[in-house]
Amino acid sequence: MSVNNINKGVTVVSEEVCQQIMGRSESFTAVENVFAAMAKNTAYNFPVIREAIGHEDALYGFKSGFDRDGMVLGLKSGGYWPGNVKKDLTNHQSTVILFDPDTGKLKSLVGGNYLTAVRTAASSAVSIAHLARKDAKVLGMVGAGHQSTFQLRAAVEQRNFEKIVAWNIDPDKLDNLADICAELSLPFESVTREELGAQADVIITITSAFEPLLNVDWIKPGTHIACMGTDTKGKQEVDANLLKKATVFTDELAQSITIGEAQHAVIQGLIKEADITPIGEVINGTKPGRSSADEITLFDGTGVGLQDLAVASAAADLAEAKGQASYINF
Repeated sequence: MSVNNINKGVTVVSEEVCQQIMGRSESFTAVENVFAAMAKNTAYNFPVIREAIGHEDALYGFKSGFDRDGMVLGLKSGGYWPGNVKKDLTNHQSTVILFDPDTGKLKSLVGGNYLTAVRTAASSAVSIAHLARKDAKVLGMVGAGHQSTFQLRAAVEQRNFEKIVAWNIDPDKLDNLADICAELSLPFESVTREELGAQADVIITITSAFEPLLNVDWIKPGTHIACMGTDTKGKQEVDANLLKKATVFTDELAQSITIGEAQHAVIQGLIKEADITPIGEVINGTKPGRSSADEITLFDGTGVGLQDLAVASAAADLAEAKGQASYINF
């Protein structure tokens, strides 16, 4: 923290400012860099705390960590309030709190709702950039919730997709994705899950499912799949046998095998922790990514606190540089 910033006080970056200054490119770079640092063991996620608070059916918790390369220390505090939709509020509520690693002094308060969406989308985009076939033409979307629109926009910037196919349990909600495709002049089609697997070269699953939505037999050779919805014990989006058939990558091994998509394949003895590669290893060039055009690759995106800290730190720096940050004495 510079002397100038200490004199100004604690940096505050609102949700509105985050939406104005933090784009997909900045989020992609922040997430890619922190994945690389994690693979070098120069960035560490601390144990996650997540509890039901016994009020409003809310889940509340903390994700925290330290990135020595980026000199970012802090936590994301927040959770899920299912009744917020009736109050015209986002169900997911969070704030990122950053500290000066040199002194422990409070450094920044950053709105975390929008940043959670863009960092999750950046994670799948990083996986597409490093693992999908270069000639991928069809993108498949499984799920059409709030997060899916961020996923779609980030994904289409990674390959020259010529068509988007999508499935959702409630087909009417696919209009959100169809509207974005119309805006981007991309053909869009609502399909069955079997048809999606037959057509898509890249698939993003972004649901809250507790049972497999995609069967291993539906996935064609050469597909890249980014499983982005499974972040809790018991959740599942794809057939566990798909992880046995695919080459599996993840953001963090510990979460992948306990709360991520890989938990079911590990429990069933289909794969072991050693079969999963941190994507940071691919980014750093220490482990291979895709090895052939026919190989199925799967990214288990569990979501880690360091992603939140990375994008929040980038947002705080941008807000200060653009004169859009606020300051408080603390």
